[in-house]
Amino acid sequence: MAETKLDVTVSDGETVLQSHLPTVSSNTDDGNGERTREGWSNKFDFIVACIGYAVGLGNVWRFPYLCYKNGGGAFLVPYFISLFCCGIPLFLLEISMGQLFQQGGITVWKMFPILKGIGYSALTVAIFFCTYYIVICSWAFFFLFSSFTTKLPWGDCLGYWTDEYCNDPTLQENVTVGFFISKNGSLVPNIFGQSPAQQFWEKRVLEVSSGIDDIGNIRWELLGCLVLAWALCYVCICRGVKQTGKIVYVTALCPYIILTILLVRGATLPGAGKGIYYFITPTWGKLTSPTVWVDAATQIFFSYGVGVGSLISLGSYNDVKNNCLMDTVIVGTVNACTSLYAGFVTFSVLGYMAHQLNVEVEDVVDEGPGLTFVSYPTAVQTIPGSFAFSIIFFAMLLMLGLNTQFCVLEGIVTSIMDEFPQYNLRKRRKLLLLGICGIGCLLGIPCITQGGIYVLQLYDSYGASGMCLLWVATWECICISYGYGIKRFYREISVMLGFEPGRYWVVAWALLTPAISGGIFVFSIADYQPAKYGSHYYYPPIGQAIGLLMAIAVIQWVLSFGAWTYIHAKGSIRKRWLHVSYPQISPAIRIDPGNLLPTVDGGIGGPNANTMELQMTTADQTSSTNGFIRKESDQSKLPDHVKQAYENPFFVR
Repeated sequence: MAETKLDVTVSDGETVLQSHLPTVSSNTDDGNGERTREGWSNKFDFIVACIGYAVGLGNVWRFPYLCYKNGGGAFLVPYFISLFCCGIPLFLLEISMGQLFQQGGITVWKMFPILKGIGYSALTVAIFFCTYYIVICSWAFFFLFSSFTTKLPWGDCLGYWTDEYCNDPTLQENVTVGFFISKNGSLVPNIFGQSPAQQFWEKRVLEVSSGIDDIGNIRWELLGCLVLAWALCYVCICRGVKQTGKIVYVTALCPYIILTILLVRGATLPGAGKGIYYFITPTWGKLTSPTVWVDAATQIFFSYGVGVGSLISLGSYNDVKNNCLMDTVIVGTVNACTSLYAGFVTFSVLGYMAHQLNVEVEDVVDEGPGLTFVSYPTAVQTIPGSFAFSIIFFAMLLMLGLNTQFCVLEGIVTSIMDEFPQYNLRKRRKLLLLGICGIGCLLGIPCITQGGIYVLQLYDSYGASGMCLLWVATWECICISYGYGIKRFYREISVMLGFEPGRYWVVAWALLTPAISGGIFVFSIADYQPAKYGSHYYYPPIGQAIGLLMAIAVIQWVLSFGAWTYIHAKGSIRKRWLHVSYPQISPAIRIDPGNLLPTVDGGIGGPNANTMELQMTTADQTSSTNGFIRKESDQSKLPDHVKQAYENPFFVR
């Protein structure tokens, strides 16, 4: 393991910071060019893992609803604009950072130390996300186990959990006066009546209490499902990314088979065409509403999983010569197409449900848990062979959820191992992972109490909200573009890829993405609406306060860590700034002075950070050793200020 010591020399000959910055070591090779960091078995493992990470529950339960709500096919316009301006650029940015520096989601930000708090903000989001997301997997487990019966328990009002307000709208003889109202000649359930599926969800699965101030008892069956989900996560990723890369072939690819089965069956049901029509019919007037554009951008951030640090960690296990640009295009295309594909599946079933109830499609459309655990089970129980379709549907949900959970958890583990190498955590990976899973299970217990649904909604609305993702993503772009130096970063990934990826990415990272994400963040604060559950429950002040504390826990890292770093630096203002702005890590690819020629002027990310010029060499001038690009050149002819820059190992290793 090669070690290097930082010795910054400025142009006036004054040597500073020689003893103030820590020794930085590289864990990517052993000094002889041999890779010591674990890596993916092959390129396809990484691509499938990224697909499994990006394609999650949001593709099934959130995108179709947003598409319907915001103008049907017209919603695809802001969706794809947000995709190309924010989603794909950020996806590439995070993967390429991890691959270039071969570091996890915290340590990679040593490239501009004063903003290292970005990594801790992302880690906090990841912890909040893991805590509540796996609870949804435990619900899927509960429904999956409940489906192993020829008669689904939510198919009628005969269960012990039902009450006098339960009505089966598919059976005319069960209609009770007062529980239905007339709408255009049809009978529609009013607020006093509930379907069997809704009562099964609220009274059997959740045993939901009156509010967050009535947390109630632990739901022991859900606790068992929660422990099972965490145990499955541990077993599947405990051996590292080589094992994870094989498991995701099943968990990431099987949902496509199941979606196809459900689409074929759904398309043959009466009313399916009407549902699909509602899904794709464009309402162009909706595009004038700012909310539509905010929803599109927020969905992109959720769907592509940026701002959590997981993509940085996954990318860090790539070979440094991997074409991550091609990987990004593949994953981005697959994810967008999957959202559309899942929308057809979902609305074909909702169209059938509306046909069965003799109501309009908009009367059965819902999002999130309401769609997944109420509307869909209601529709499935009327299909011949309902238990089989219920099993494969909830198995699909479980795999989609666990895929994302695997990768976020891997990101947390990698970030911690890379940030604290002094504890030799790589050799204690299983113990570290066991501790994280155990703590995560304990943190999730409040979410599986009788008032747990209200706690989970706080995690979703505040702790791992779109606002927090926007905050992290905005600072990522600022750090790369104006801290580390966008020109420098672009040149380095050009050498890493072996070609220039295109100036569009520079424009996106420096201008488009931070402007859009930062603008939406400000809009979200200005248009802040207190969280609520459903359409009737509004959180009391204590609930709102807890949620805001979650959001502050994420946001404060960037500001507080930056202030702490600057205050604890030594020396004059100039020396302090150099201390907190000069990179403490170097790229995993060695760049020879003949390839990168700094000019006299430097950027804010340390001397010569923003002003590097890439010098192309001919084939006979360039030699390649262990994947590193070198040029045979006479460094003795270089100017003194350039030599001083090269003596710094963070420009040339």
